[in-house]
Amino acid sequence: MSWGIRSFNAVWHPCTQMRFHEDLPPIVIKEAKGVMLFDELGNSYIDAISSWWVNLFGHQNERIKNALIEQLNQLEHVMLAGFSHPPVIELSERLAAKTNHQLGHAFYASDGASATEIALKMSAHYWRNKGFSDKNQFLALSNSYHGETIGALGVTDIALFKDAYQDLIRISPLLPVPYSDNNDEIQRCLGFAQEYLEKHHQQLSSIIVEPLIQAAAGMLFYPKGYLEGLSRLAKKHQIHLIIDEIAMGFGRTGSFFAYQQTDVIPDFICLSKGITGGFLPLSAVLTTDDIFAAFYKNNLAQGFLHSHSYTGNPLACRAAIEVLNIFDEDNIIEKNHSRQPLFDQLLLPLINHNSVKSYRHMGMIWAFDIDTKKPQFSRECYRLGLKHGILVRPIGNQLYFMPPYTITEHEFGQLVHATLKVLNEVSL
Repeated sequence: MSWGIRSFNAVWHPCTQMRFHEDLPPIVIKEAKGVMLFDELGNSYIDAISSWWVNLFGHQNERIKNALIEQLNQLEHVMLAGFSHPPVIELSERLAAKTNHQLGHAFYASDGASATEIALKMSAHYWRNKGFSDKNQFLALSNSYHGETIGALGVTDIALFKDAYQDLIRISPLLPVPYSDNNDEIQRCLGFAQEYLEKHHQQLSSIIVEPLIQAAAGMLFYPKGYLEGLSRLAKKHQIHLIIDEIAMGFGRTGSFFAYQQTDVIPDFICLSKGITGGFLPLSAVLTTDDIFAAFYKNNLAQGFLHSHSYTGNPLACRAAIEVLNIFDEDNIIEKNHSRQPLFDQLLLPLINHNSVKSYRHMGMIWAFDIDTKKPQFSRECYRLGLKHGILVRPIGNQLYFMPPYTITEHEFGQLVHATLKVLNEVSL
């Protein structure tokens, strides 16, 4: 079947200037398997970004698919208000266990931005229930990204997403971030945070952070010591710490949750993306006994009155359970670690390319800054990537790989080889 531009415009695509598709129409994907995408014309592409960081175990994963079929034959959906079901109970208990039972309560939604909204609302409502209704302001980090709904944009620091909506947004103050291990720089940034918290802690509800890597800003790495210092300051001044693990959770940074590489114990964790292995929309906010207890009242208005119709959907929860099964039974974290030396060797030609600078790596994330003055580099790189059989989606001049964990050494080598072709052809 041939799809014209009118058919494409019937679908308004996210994060897209639709007019650009006059020159490069959207690729119609008919099938997918493992790390490969196959379009309607028979072309194939290595999915180097796990389709926006969600397909942890590749496309058409048999275990997750079979789990969904089994669940589909039992229960497709029931409202979670006044009812429950086995998948949501099991998933909640197992997510709690992944935090060593430090965050033992799960509240569900459908996407990452919704998880951000829930955590922010729950934090402010906690303080209101405790008698501190003035504590309703939020803090975020420079270059932060936490979603594109109105509340989430208030703690997001990417102008492209928020400038058009400035009049609608409740803007949060931003704290500086050190992007090196230089101790003086870390202490300078922590000193700024300490001074701000000392002055404003009576109005502050929470601070929200992406742990260790700020993904949407261009895979910006910052040191563990900074996150640990922020955590200490938040606890000292009675401010909640919200850890946004939406992109970095589920093993992406080399530990199950990124914050577990530090001594931090958050008050909230936001989860989504890889939670179902790319099969169905789901997000969750995990929180502590203390937070939960503040809402456990006889007064309905002191409950957390937030919902949507598909909250805790059984199919999505069952997919998430199978994701956890794969992690536990197949030792995914350890296997990913064991393959790092070979991946590092395969990457050497790319790292040494004359246009590549600021190479950085953590877990199953590889990022490179490309030395270019071309404003449309990311679009041209994307287009040439498709020509050479890879799906990459640079952020400005930052090129990165976040492939499914199932990628083989041969496929990884193909990805590197194709990327080198792209860099040799793209206008810098």
